[in-house]
Amino acid sequence: MSSLGYVDVLLRLGAAVLVGGLIGIDREARNKPAGLRTMALVALGSAVFVLTLGGATADSTSRVIQGIVTGVGFLGAGTIVRGRTERTIQGLTTAASIWLASAVGIACGLAFWPLVIVACGFGVLILVSEPIDRWVRERLS
Repeated sequence: MSSLGYVDVLLRLGAAVLVGGLIGIDREARNKPAGLRTMALVALGSAVFVLTLGGATADSTSRVIQGIVTGVGFLGAGTIVRGRTERTIQGLTTAASIWLASAVGIACGLAFWPLVIVACGFGVLILVSEPIDRWVRERLS
């Protein structure tokens, strides 16, 4: 991080909190266990891990990202609950949202701004399309 100035670090971390929060707003609005604060923290934490690398090699950056993805996978797995029947599972979308929040946090830490904007936009679009998903399931049932 020594090569980055305070403004750049603030921009990257602030962007991570913002995009994580945007993803979390949908979960919060639907009263899911992992909402706005959780998603913002996951994105922020992922960005912090990436920023601590400073001028590290691509190999060490890859290892850190692998560790983040693995750790966040366990966090997401904690939100998945099997329902009353074998065909019902709850929490998969929230788990996927946690994974996405981590990914955009990593992208913020790396300052891949086009990726941050597009991934967050698509993620929010997918999350707010639940009424369409419900309509399709009703028609196919």
